[in-house]
Amino acid sequence: MGRLERQGWRVLHSIPLPRGVDIDHLLIGPGGVFSVNTKHHPNKAVWVGDDVARINRGKPKPYPRKSRAEAERVQRVLERYCDFPVPVQPVLVFVGTTDVKVAATQLTVRVYREREVSALAPLPAVLTPSQAEQVYNVARHREAWLTA
Repeated sequence: MGRLERQGWRVLHSIPLPRGVDIDHLLIGPGGVFSVNTKHHPNKAVWVGDDVARINRGKPKPYPRKSRAEAERVQRVLERYCDFPVPVQPVLVFVGTTDVKVAATQLTVRVYREREVSALAPLPAVLTPSQAEQVYNVARHREAWLTA
């Protein structure tokens, strides 16, 4: 994520939410806002479908569904304090995996391996610099997340 920061993106880590959960990472920049959910599965193969992921063909895990719900939660919080629409896209990042395959029908969650996240940097601008700064200022205040 350091490459994104060098290109004007802001990154927040481990944003605490009520009930002992958190948002792993929040990326805010010209290309928009991304709620990043990281999953560590060292030396495992991952398959991601519309609502579930499978690790080494194991039991389905609701990672995509939960990532979408998290992005919706982030959007509600940010739009409560910003005077403009703040679209938030869900991102799943798999760390340490040997392979990641995404089903052709899975179009709602961006899925990357850890070294591919910088692909977000050249996205077309959807926020002005002042909007991105306002979103960042809201997102970094703990009080904004107390009722998330």
